[in-house]
Amino acid sequence: MPDKKSAADLVAAAAIADIFRAAKQLDGVAVKTKLIESPFFSSISGGAVYLKPENLQNTGSFKLRGAYNKISQLPAAERQKGVITASAGNHAQGVALSAQKLRVKAVICMPATTPILKVEATRAYGAEVVLYGDTFDDAYAKSLELQKEKGFVYIHPFNDLQVLLGQGTVAKEIIDDCPDIDAILVPIGGGGLASGVALATKLVNPHVQVIGVEPAGAASMEAAFKAGKVVTLPAVDTVADGCAVKTVGDLTYAFCRKYLDEIVTVSELEIMSALLSLIEKHKLIAEGAGVLSLAALPKLNLKGKKAAAILSGGNIDISTISALINKALIARGRVFCFAVQLPDKPGQLLHVSQILAEEDANVIRLDHNQAMVTDSFKKVQLTVTCETHDEDHIRRIIAALQKGGFIVERVY
Repeated sequence: MPDKKSAADLVAAAAIADIFRAAKQLDGVAVKTKLIESPFFSSISGGAVYLKPENLQNTGSFKLRGAYNKISQLPAAERQKGVITASAGNHAQGVALSAQKLRVKAVICMPATTPILKVEATRAYGAEVVLYGDTFDDAYAKSLELQKEKGFVYIHPFNDLQVLLGQGTVAKEIIDDCPDIDAILVPIGGGGLASGVALATKLVNPHVQVIGVEPAGAASMEAAFKAGKVVTLPAVDTVADGCAVKTVGDLTYAFCRKYLDEIVTVSELEIMSALLSLIEKHKLIAEGAGVLSLAALPKLNLKGKKAAAILSGGNIDISTISALINKALIARGRVFCFAVQLPDKPGQLLHVSQILAEEDANVIRLDHNQAMVTDSFKKVQLTVTCETHDEDHIRRIIAALQKGGFIVERVY
């Protein structure tokens, strides 16, 4: 729940001492993730890009910072009541670990559809998990019901002053490590990280540019900026599920409105491409929301500047990683699938294989299906999936197949 004072009052009263106090609270609890210089992403931006790897943070995301700062500053009487929240993701684990370290009872409401790995990870930190409903909204409603019934203290994932101050310690660490940083790129979901980072940055050095990045399919902060007030999107649709928020907080909106310099939106393809590059070039795993800052780099004028890109989290399951990588490979022209019809006689498959070998395409799958051709019993359909270099390579392969007498239908 937001603090009792108005958002405007809290924004006006926020001071650098609050960020330093949060940093002190987190000392020995949160990892001070060190900046990683990235020659690859620097080449894309034209400047010097440093990664802030919060995907390597305890619990796998920055969320621990805000949750611990909030719970650690609760009065003793409120700690005795226990804390509650609703989350199917990183906030759940941040609250659970914070409560464990502070010996506070924690109840986490999660949708019954939450993957078992996330449920067990949260339970492993000692939290009581309540599975309820099919959606986050169902779990959230249940958490409010339990809060009222049991008297728990609610730990909001973003719309809370102490939570966003804790998230702001990310910016303090960036500036400590790189005092001459020119810009910080920060993902935006509900706005807790972005508002905390923007606040801390501007209070320490108002000349540092703070750029928020949202998925185009869930650009709730951008919509609020345009409307001049918090609005609710009719729907959100993005692979960056950690940022799939329909409504930002009134408090986070107020901080972002005052301190954030710019908001950039990125497409699903740009997100998936950034994830693939991070894995290939740095051998680091991040979730969709975690690479938003990297996805924005080609859209920004950072030539000759030093920029820090915050990797907000790395909690992503293997099947999702696989799906996102495959889509990114296809989009980059690194995987090519096509279909051709062949005369049903010996040697035709060999002919196709020879052309592909000559064009340096690595075949990874073949489907040879006579039933797919309904207008002739003398033809079969061959579907081939290849590893390729890029779109130019694909065009050369298609041209070679056509020269060989084949009609090529591109599947993807």
